[in-house]
Amino acid sequence: MADPVKIGILTVSDRASRGEYEDRSGPAIEAYLRRAISTPWEPVKLIIPDGRASVREAAKELCDERKVGLLLITGGTGPAPRDETPEGVADIAERELPGFGELMRRVSLETVPTAILSRQGGSLRGSTLIVTLPGKPAAIDVCLQAVFPAVPYCLDLIGAGHISTDPQVVTSFRPGT
Repeated sequence: MADPVKIGILTVSDRASRGEYEDRSGPAIEAYLRRAISTPWEPVKLIIPDGRASVREAAKELCDERKVGLLLITGGTGPAPRDETPEGVADIAERELPGFGELMRRVSLETVPTAILSRQGGSLRGSTLIVTLPGKPAAIDVCLQAVFPAVPYCLDLIGAGHISTDPQVVTSFRPGT
């Protein structure tokens, strides 16, 4: 039996990294994954301050050293000056998957008009799928629910490992199955 897929949960927040604010975004991601994934997986969690360099270094460590197959990053995707998560990820990404951001913005626009300000997206580094998410727990659920049907197949294609989903929560799509 293969080892469980490691999934990185990276929270980007100045206040949470200093302990001034309780991180609710990282736990929201983990709660979604615990509901959605039916096969064994291992969370690898970090909380870091905002900023391009901090995101770049943490994401690189999680992809290259900790060998996560999926990296979900929350926070720092808006237009504020300290919101540099997309730039930090772009520094290390090898390929972009623009459909992730397009779909997340589209579903988010159904409930909040400021979704057009969001800069979340998807990219690849080696055998890691990186998805940047908004910072609000409710928005995280909406976005993960939208993109997660494609995640297991993407992980298969890049050699990141195999995960299955609970069809009561989300049905993953694998062509030909």
